[in-house]
Amino acid sequence: MTALPAADDDRTMRERMLAGDPYIADDPEIGEASAAALDLVAAYNATSVRQRPLRRHLLEQLLGAVGEDTEIRPPLYVDYGSNLRIGARSFANFGLVALDVAAITIGDDVQIGPNVQLLTPTHPVEPEPRRQKWEAAQPITIGDNVWLGGGVIVLPGVTIGADTVVGAGSVVTRDLPAGVVAVGNPARVVRTLERG
Repeated sequence: MTALPAADDDRTMRERMLAGDPYIADDPEIGEASAAALDLVAAYNATSVRQRPLRRHLLEQLLGAVGEDTEIRPPLYVDYGSNLRIGARSFANFGLVALDVAAITIGDDVQIGPNVQLLTPTHPVEPEPRRQKWEAAQPITIGDNVWLGGGVIVLPGVTIGADTVVGAGSVVTRDLPAGVVAVGNPARVVRTLERG
């Protein structure tokens, strides 16, 4: 985590959060943005499969961007939603957790298995700043045509290259190149794919 603010840093906690710097989530703007997102999440998660137009409308209100023919099966969980962008023709199965304190960018034609977690928040390792509730975040980027198997966890700051497959239950702790299969905890490349 980057250094805590200097005494003359007069930015709001929300400004610090959006800049990717350490912040404390007690800012009224942060609280309102989170509450509004959680209201939309609750409405989205209460929809049925027969309510596709309503689902789409709620996703468009909630997310920073959602591509054409993309489907996210409820339940979906986000911090803000506005920092989550997902491309066209992508699919996320039940239980996606996308903690979008920092940007989460998901490409086109991405397949996301059930109970996948995309986690941008970070916390200090040192005990005192953690006790004081400082936190930060690092963005996650997932390239086009990636497949994340069920239960995959992607940690802060990770980029996954296009056409890559991450095996079920894997924990992605660092960047993965394009066109590979990676598995395990931490996820390791076990195969290179032919890309056409």
